[in-house]
Amino acid sequence: MAWADATPGEGPGTLTQVSGDQKDGKVSATAGAVVYDLSKNGSGASAGAVASTTTWTPPACYYAPKYSPDALEAYLTPIWEADSTGYEWDATQRDRYVNGKPYKDFNKDKAGKGYWWDSYVTPGREGDPGALDCTKPIFWVDTGEDPPADIPQAVTPEILSQLAYNQIRVPSTKVTLAPADRTKVNLPTWAWLDGAEFKPVSVTASVPALGISATTTATPYSLKIDPGTSDAVTYPASGVCEFKNDSIGEAYAKGKADETPPCGVKYLRSSGTGSYPLQATITWKISWTGTGTPGGTLPDGTFGATQNVVVQEIQSVNR
Repeated sequence: MAWADATPGEGPGTLTQVSGDQKDGKVSATAGAVVYDLSKNGSGASAGAVASTTTWTPPACYYAPKYSPDALEAYLTPIWEADSTGYEWDATQRDRYVNGKPYKDFNKDKAGKGYWWDSYVTPGREGDPGALDCTKPIFWVDTGEDPPADIPQAVTPEILSQLAYNQIRVPSTKVTLAPADRTKVNLPTWAWLDGAEFKPVSVTASVPALGISATTTATPYSLKIDPGTSDAVTYPASGVCEFKNDSIGEAYAKGKADETPPCGVKYLRSSGTGSYPLQATITWKISWTGTGTPGGTLPDGTFGATQNVVVQEIQSVNR
């Protein structure tokens, strides 16, 4: 995928692009300097992003290569010439990037030997207060060198793994119930998920300009059932059904009416003229690997869905 200009005023050599492409079944998206391979991600209208089970969230902004020397000159010069930012600020900027304090002539003598790095906002986090945290001025990094240690948001395989986490999409969590349409008071309702639909998904984030990448994988781990009322009991009692043999729960079959479901719910009271909002939430284990590192784990993610369950009294026969 070729790099292209995306910000007004930037010249050739800019590493900024926002696009999407689909070819040969492989889906990719590019945001800024980062390319996302979404070919193994969850898809479909009902797929959604996972929410961290902790207070941790992927970074709302980060630093990555953005300009060649000529591109930075093409970007900054019109700003200085417009006199809209004030003489003192313009003079300080000229000193920094042109007059050798510390850079000289936009580092043109290093063209092809590194990049000017600048901040990017993570897609979907534009309104997040954290998107304003990347306030470092544009800085230079030589090819093959690490970015300054005092800039924790500078892109690395680990940062890429976190950005990929932000792009993970998983299937909707609608469980199959038996009885399907209406259940009865004190009658165990079996619940299960189709194992074929719940497989690991992954996203790879890379920075071609640096030759680094990271792949973040989400693997389904457990299903938590919230019946939507305190007048119910769950199977197991915790309401958490773990994945076993690539599936959760067990499909109901004829002859199992008197058995206790390995995953399910029993309602103790009728829903009357309405229904109970059963909430089914899957926990996904998140791991990553990256260029030059075995990677590690990231906080678990969850994604759930609500489905209405009608519960009726068992009708007695008067004789």
